[in-house]
Amino acid sequence: MINIVALGGGTGLSVILRGLKEISNQITAVVTVADDGGGSGVLREDLGMLPPGDVRNCILALANKEPILQDLFQYRFSEGRLKGQNFGNLMIAAMVGISDNFETAIKKIADIFAITGKVLPVSEEDITLYSKLEDGTIVAGESNIPFESIKRKSRIASIWIEPEDARTGNQVVNRLKEADMIVLGPGSLFTSIIPNLLIHQVVSAINESPAKIFYISNVMTQPGETDGLSAGKHAELVLKHTQLNRIDYLVANDGKLPKDVEKRYQNESAEPVLITELDCQYLKEKGIELIRGNFVEVKKGYVRHDATEISNKLLEHIERVYNR
Repeated sequence: MINIVALGGGTGLSVILRGLKEISNQITAVVTVADDGGGSGVLREDLGMLPPGDVRNCILALANKEPILQDLFQYRFSEGRLKGQNFGNLMIAAMVGISDNFETAIKKIADIFAITGKVLPVSEEDITLYSKLEDGTIVAGESNIPFESIKRKSRIASIWIEPEDARTGNQVVNRLKEADMIVLGPGSLFTSIIPNLLIHQVVSAINESPAKIFYISNVMTQPGETDGLSAGKHAELVLKHTQLNRIDYLVANDGKLPKDVEKRYQNESAEPVLITELDCQYLKEKGIELIRGNFVEVKKGYVRHDATEISNKLLEHIERVYNR
């Protein structure tokens, strides 16, 4: 069975996990802990705990329990003092309260949902994400970075975490070193993908791992983060802003969107992430193999990755590598 480690955060990671679950039961999701917005941000500030939202979504993606329990875990209060808060986040917060640490609490929740594989926080330290914009402005906080970039009409020039020497757990390091396949993304480039790779132990373990590294580019650009960027530019920026020494495969969509859907996204300042000729030249120079295909699906007017199609492509390539 293929040993897979997927790193990231946000809905992108949870979506791809549903596809990876179809091809392997040896999956480890390593989740960013830099989130400081929404209900997760409130719990992080009030209780001094790590943000639970991305962890919750990953547990649900790998869950094997009945739908009613999953629906309960995702329930969001619509009124009262808890308005906007998620029951799953509160459940994780309560489990943290009766556990020795966050990682132990997540394991207990994962056992309740009988998940396939493991979900691990990338660190148990209180990490804050910082960026410097091209106009020199310093921005603190994951949720503030794209907002300030849009407000000031200035791109992200550099990004870092504090504490800079934040550590990860032994489980994360061991899983990375033992992996056959390491998957980065999909997800927000600067606020979900790169933050995990700013932890020295994590990026060192990836660099030392014999695993093949797959980076899954977003389907659409994100205002304040990746405006106007092509698929190859996404990969280039991952390597530029981290100590990662290689990407073996870039997975990028070349499927077309329905015109009405594309127009609606354009009205929100987002556009399809394209594969350009310059991308192909850059990837060839870096020894990165391009995996292209129709990897997009539209549900209720929203664009998302076709996790099954992508996972089948990943399996096809990794089986070729290991002759399985």
